[in-house]
Amino acid sequence: MTRTTRQMKSAARLYAVQALFQMEHSGQAAPRVQKEFEDFRIGVEIDGDEMAEADLDLFRKLIDDAVNWQGRIDQMTDRALVAKWPIARIDPTLRALFRAAGAELVEGAAPPRVIITEYVDVAHAFFPEGKEPKFVNAVLDHMAREAKGEI
Repeated sequence: MTRTTRQMKSAARLYAVQALFQMEHSGQAAPRVQKEFEDFRIGVEIDGDEMAEADLDLFRKLIDDAVNWQGRIDQMTDRALVAKWPIARIDPTLRALFRAAGAELVEGAAPPRVIITEYVDVAHAFFPEGKEPKFVNAVLDHMAREAKGEI
């Protein structure tokens, strides 16, 4: 079954969030985690389940940009969060999500609405029953306006 370009971009975003989470949790460098994902996760079969194919160029760019612009992205995220909840205190999965999304918002290649929708979908994948997707939507909306210079 061939995957559409949109599905492959969505998968790249999901994998990027997972990779950024792994990097923070394990302390591993980006090139090592990227290689692990490309060799052992993206598009491979694991325990009889076939993992989704992904847009590898987008996956790599998201990781590289999130690492290179982490300070700027974290500051944007902090400004979007309430004072009592700086980025260091939020769930590490959300932190990884905000960094991947922030990389795309700063880069500006895709429309902000597309980026927000995609990462709200990622939040639904990680938090299917929680309030996190609405939280992600609000924070990313603020970050998108800042990235465009509206704030």
